[in-house]
Amino acid sequence: MISQDQFIHHVYFWLKDPADPASHSRLLEGIRSLGAITAIDSYHIGVPAGTNREVIETTYAFSWLAVFDSKEAQDAYQVDPIHLQFVTDCSILWEKVVVYDSVGAY
Repeated sequence: MISQDQFIHHVYFWLKDPADPASHSRLLEGIRSLGAITAIDSYHIGVPAGTNREVIETTYAFSWLAVFDSKEAQDAYQVDPIHLQFVTDCSILWEKVVVYDSVGAY
């Protein structure tokens, strides 16, 4: 269970060419590499669930949810060499990225 003290980092990725299986595979591989970053407490890689309601965004290719024990751990993740390499290698694949960071609402 996620505690109120943890820092949540949720990223959504839209591919430049969503019909290209190679782009899809390469971005997924890149996102998977982020799981090796030791600052992360837990993570989840997702794709649209196939639900269909007016309020649901389903046009993204992947979501990346990382849970950190603190904002400082998330700050360390941002400058971790694995994360920086991911951005270098994969940023050419995405058209759009949206990030939602949140902390507990006390």
